[in-house]
Amino acid sequence: MMIKRLVKLLAIAFLLPLVSFADVLNIKDSAPQVYVVKKGDTLWDISNMYLSKPWLWPELWRTNVHISNPHLIYPGDELRLTKNNQGDIVLDLVRDEAKVRMKLSPEGQKKIKQAQAIPALPWSVISPYITNEMIMSADSYEKNPYVLGNHEGAVRYETDNLVLGKSIDKPKGDYQIIRAQNELYDMQGKLIGLQVRHLAKAQPIKSELKKENLLKINQAVLEIKRGDRIIPYKNLNIGDITLQAAEQQNGYIIGDLEQHNLLGKYNVVILDIGSDHLDAGTVMGIYSQGPNIIDGYTPKYAGESNAIRSAFNRGDEIEQPAIKVGEVLVFKTFENASYALITESAKVIKRGMIVAKP
Repeated sequence: MMIKRLVKLLAIAFLLPLVSFADVLNIKDSAPQVYVVKKGDTLWDISNMYLSKPWLWPELWRTNVHISNPHLIYPGDELRLTKNNQGDIVLDLVRDEAKVRMKLSPEGQKKIKQAQAIPALPWSVISPYITNEMIMSADSYEKNPYVLGNHEGAVRYETDNLVLGKSIDKPKGDYQIIRAQNELYDMQGKLIGLQVRHLAKAQPIKSELKKENLLKINQAVLEIKRGDRIIPYKNLNIGDITLQAAEQQNGYIIGDLEQHNLLGKYNVVILDIGSDHLDAGTVMGIYSQGPNIIDGYTPKYAGESNAIRSAFNRGDEIEQPAIKVGEVLVFKTFENASYALITESAKVIKRGMIVAKP
C-alpha cells in the first residue's frame, strides 16, 4: 500500500500540466512601480502583489546589498521596481533607518527601539491555532495527568474554579487543560495522532497532597470536564518564517480544524506531512485528481456501478492527471502532521486532495 502511494505521488510530477524544471520570476503586470508599506500589510500579501509565485520573493532582492533579510520589511518602507545592469527586474528599497529605529517615549525623550516588521501571514486568522491547538500521538496524550473533580461534586468547571488533578511531577508555572477532539487518520486509514483542543490555563495551588494536585482554572474558553488532560503551558511565540517552495515533499489534505467538508481561502487544513519533512513557511500547491477511468466499450469510472472488467473485455484503467486548484502555506508542524493556511483556491478544497510542489 505504501509503495503504491509513493508511486502515485511521484507520478504527479509527470501529470501536472505546464510544469517547468526551473522557477521563473514573473512580475505581475499589475505590480506597482512604487509601493509604500503600510501597517496591517503582510509579507504574503505584498509578495503576491508583485509575483505570480510569491515564494520567490527573495529573488527580487538578490542584488540589493542593503537588505540582509528580505522577509523583514517595515511600515514606511518604500518599494521600487527597477532594472539592474544585467537588465533584470529587481526590487529596490528606500528606508529611513531613523524612523525604523527611533521612537519618542511618553516623556518626549528619544529612545532606540526597533520597529516591528510586518508579519509574514495574517496572524489574526490563525493565531488561535498557533498558541492553543495541537496534534499529539495517542500515547503522549494518555500519559498526561487528568482532572478528577472538585470539592462541590460538580462535573463541569470554569474560570476561577478549583479542581483536583492527578499528581503533576514538580508542579511549577502555568498549565494547560486540553481535550482530544477527534482522531486523525491518513488516506490509508492509519491513525497518525489526536487533534487536541485547548480548554483553559491552570495554576497549581500549594497543598499537602502527595498523589493529587489542586489547580485553579484561569482563562477558560470552554467548560472543563473530568478526564480532561493537564500539560505544562507553553507560550509559543511566532518567529520570523522564511517563504520557500516545497520541492520533493508531497502528501494529502486529511482534515481541517473546524471539521467542515467544504473549504476555501483562509481556512486552516491538516496535512499528513510532519516536521521531519516540512518547515513553517513552506508553500505547497493543492491538486485535485479525478477517479480512475476504466476504458472499456463504454468507459466507466472506477467504483461506478457496473464498472466490471469481464474476462472478454477487461479494459485498461486510466489514471487522470492532477490539476492545480490552490495553494497552502504551512505555519505549524508536528511529528506526523502539519497545519497550513489555504492562501489561494480556485474551487472547493476537500479531504484527499494532493499537496506537492507549487
